[in-house]
Amino acid sequence: MTNPLQVGDLAPDFALTSDAGATVRLSDLRGRRVVVYFYPKDDTSGCTTQACGFRDIYPQIEEKNAVVLGISPDGVASHQKFKSKYNLPFTLLVDEEHSVAEAYGVWQEKSMYGKKYMGIVRSHFVVDEAGRLADVQVKVSPTDSVELALKAL
Repeated sequence: MTNPLQVGDLAPDFALTSDAGATVRLSDLRGRRVVVYFYPKDDTSGCTTQACGFRDIYPQIEEKNAVVLGISPDGVASHQKFKSKYNLPFTLLVDEEHSVAEAYGVWQEKSMYGKKYMGIVRSHFVVDEAGRLADVQVKVSPTDSVELALKAL
């Protein structure tokens, strides 16, 4: 694993497919703040809590000239269903190869019931208008993630 990302670092750029089938590039959002959050799986308890938390404060996020991008290894169809079910106003991105999660250092070994596996560690990164990291939260709880991201904006 590479060194963890730090506040002040240039955010790793990416181009991923969105829930709408379009390509979203982080670099295309320069001039705006971006909350990039990583979550393990659509429509699971913690991930739903985190997504709905961002949904509920989205007007406040927009007031701060910011957008939210949610990233998980799930595919387009899964993202569309999740977004529709919970009326999420922000874009969900597909990282099936987990290359972006790896670039951000959040594809890590996890353990459940004694079984080790690789997966997404819940986290968020706030990217400033110049493309630099203004906040880095790795292994963050679903509710803390939303509160901390808003505070960092």
